[in-house]
Amino acid sequence: MQKPFVHGVGGVLSADIAVPDHERELTFYSTILTTGDTPLWRDDLTNNLGTPVIGLGVRTPEYDTLPLQWMPHFQVADVAASAACAMNMGGKELMHSQADDGQSQWAVLADPFGAAFGVIPVAAGESDSAGQNERRGCISWLSLTVPDAVTSQDFYQHVVGWQAKSIEVEDSEGHFASFEMQRDHGFAAAQICESRSEYSDIPSVWLIHL
Repeated sequence: MQKPFVHGVGGVLSADIAVPDHERELTFYSTILTTGDTPLWRDDLTNNLGTPVIGLGVRTPEYDTLPLQWMPHFQVADVAASAACAMNMGGKELMHSQADDGQSQWAVLADPFGAAFGVIPVAAGESDSAGQNERRGCISWLSLTVPDAVTSQDFYQHVVGWQAKSIEVEDSEGHFASFEMQRDHGFAAAQICESRSEYSDIPSVWLIHL
């Protein structure tokens, strides 16, 4: 069962991007998503009482090190541990916010193939996302296409805390690797697929399906 948006380890909270031409991008997404003149995400809101939405922000100097790609935010048990694990497994730490006492608040990481994502502590929400698929502009699914899906699913199992379920996929070249990344109780949060056939031109970034 696909259920990415729950509060707990491995749950997806939101996604955002910081862009250099904010007004142009705002017009683009408002038109494409048909969310009107005052979309929920206009003022860079990445979460609204537990309902996962997207945040479109201005690319200020502090975000210059981040790649220009949509970044989903995954809830993890320990931000610092996830960041350290990512680096040990060939990923990178792009940003890491810590409180005055040194406690990790959030981090932006990149996997070995360059896909960027955020990790945050488990969020305590006041509502669930039962009706979020009916709201325009909300995230309904996430997917990642990479040259080596086996390596990628192992990375995310360790860093985010997902479990991987292999999915049988076949094209004209034969079988290839695809995984449904699951939380507890078999709830699916995302899919990781190998770059093959019709997927070969898709960049190795997290795709948010709106």
